[in-house]
Amino acid sequence: MPNSQTATNTVKMLARKVDVFYGDKQALKQIDLDIPANSVTALIGPSGCGKSTFLRSLNRMNDTVRGCRVDGEIRLDTLDIYDGDVDVVQLRARVGMVFQKPNPFPKTIYENVAYGPRIHGLAENRDELDMIVEKSLKQAGLWKEVGERLNEAGTGLSGGQQQRLCIARALAVSPEVILMDEPCSALDPIATAHIEELIDELRENYTIVIVTHSMQQAARVSQKTAFFHLGILVEAGDTKTIFTNPSDERTQGYITGRFG
Repeated sequence: MPNSQTATNTVKMLARKVDVFYGDKQALKQIDLDIPANSVTALIGPSGCGKSTFLRSLNRMNDTVRGCRVDGEIRLDTLDIYDGDVDVVQLRARVGMVFQKPNPFPKTIYENVAYGPRIHGLAENRDELDMIVEKSLKQAGLWKEVGERLNEAGTGLSGGQQQRLCIARALAVSPEVILMDEPCSALDPIATAHIEELIDELRENYTIVIVTHSMQQAARVSQKTAFFHLGILVEAGDTKTIFTNPSDERTQGYITGRFG
């Protein structure tokens, strides 16, 4: 396991004075947040508070929303991701996304994972592609279950397996950051436990940002937590501190269930 102390001190992504507008409506106001490398950062807060909007800003998924405007600065290492010269396809290979509802392509299990490496030219031949597919499925904890049936449809898997397939698909293009938008909300408790164990393993090699409605999940899987409320980042810090000794009474109120 890497030295987590060293890893956690390195900032992988940062946001400075980020405003997001949908038309005339401002969804996020002056967000400043550091996202440490090789750790899990959880974004929590009531519905409509801006946490998913912020998550989608980190790989420019908001570009696909008509009338959406992002101001301020978001960096991946030294790269300003909103710079006009940035190749958004390459950015999304570096900053992958796993959605709330499992969304495998209507293709075989193999082709779901091979799709990204193919379009990004990451494999020179079929042998290399086979290796990437196997490695990604192993990383996603799915190889033992599907290794013998790679030619079956990805959509035929259970919900939890489909979500792990989507994680394997994201891993196949060797991202540096993985964004997860409520990845367990459509899953049963056993499948959720699988995904949470997987997140804990993946943070050794990847930076993970997760939006979750479950405070128990945030407490279990993350090292850093950021609390959003009404489009504002109220506070962010060490997960244990946020849950046991928050500095803002709004955070305290949300965590104890007084509102939200």
